[in-house]
Amino acid sequence: MLTGGGARAAYQVGVLKAVRDILGGPVRNPFPILCGTSAGAINAAALAVFADDFSRAVGNLLDVWEHMRCDLIYRTDFASIAGRGVRWLAALSWFGKNPISLLDNAPLHRTLEKFLPFERIQQNIDTGSVYAVSITASGYTSGQSVSFFQGVPELEGWERQQRIGAAVPLKIEYLLASSALPFIFPAVKVHREYFGDGSMRQIAPVSPALHLGADRVLVVGTGRQSADAARARSNIYPSLAQVAGHALNSIFLDSLMVDIERLERINRTLSAIPQELITQRKVDLRPVKVLFISPSHPIERIASRFVSELPPMVRFVLRPVGAMNRAGSNLASYLLFEKTFCRALIDLGYQDTTARAAEVRAFFEGP
Repeated sequence: MLTGGGARAAYQVGVLKAVRDILGGPVRNPFPILCGTSAGAINAAALAVFADDFSRAVGNLLDVWEHMRCDLIYRTDFASIAGRGVRWLAALSWFGKNPISLLDNAPLHRTLEKFLPFERIQQNIDTGSVYAVSITASGYTSGQSVSFFQGVPELEGWERQQRIGAAVPLKIEYLLASSALPFIFPAVKVHREYFGDGSMRQIAPVSPALHLGADRVLVVGTGRQSADAARARSNIYPSLAQVAGHALNSIFLDSLMVDIERLERINRTLSAIPQELITQRKVDLRPVKVLFISPSHPIERIASRFVSELPPMVRFVLRPVGAMNRAGSNLASYLLFEKTFCRALIDLGYQDTTARAAEVRAFFEGP
């Protein structure tokens, strides 16, 4: 399960690289179920497209992310950014139409078309290289978290409170919808509704993997989880970039940790109940093994070292709101699709995972 986070998703590629090396560079895909949200959906789709050769799939992701540029994801030229800025100002003064987004991610559509032949997903399902692939997006009208999935014929959709699973042939539009960061990238109309970033209102991020049948889940986050973080004193009013970065972190991180805690609590409860009683009462629950890997260092601090490498017009837009400062680099970290930053995150993901090599091996062993 690969979570969201814009450019932060480069960290996931480092984790996958380490998994590949720890397992000895396997051809066989070790993840029969692939679930992704936001930028993690793009990485998950890339694994599914090339699931017939896992090491090749990881190599393809490395090749793309290690040579990443912002202009492969969104337009960085003066005309595009200035034009959208004018529309936002006009809308705020009541003289303009509703602005669509801060940035134009048309280049992302071209990048996905170039690198991801989606017809291979069904081929890999038919040959048994992958069992199911899920991409989650959030409906702006219904407020539902929708997991669009493609898998073996016997899989059925599901419906829970504010979250559903829908079986569809996956295509680029689902990835664009899932990775549409709120306010930053435009929403995408899929079927009858406009969808945005899948992390919004995703109250149970791990659930798509469980609905698709997983009993072991490797979750790769893109934010540092620290339960003992000290509360710092501050007399300076937070900048717009700090507030926006905090809001994005809340979208991408908080619900994930709550869901993992819930899952672990259910595991502990099941372990305390005799198996015969579970069978007798027909308890529709099963223990799920979770391996959670997340950055050991704050990504925003890493981003603060590389914000100067953002394209000039992007820096021009972000500087007034404080995103070029260390305190506001959280926001910049979601947009910093530049190879130096991405390579730093890949290295961090690789180091964090190899440091837990014994846990990774244990995760793939056993029944």
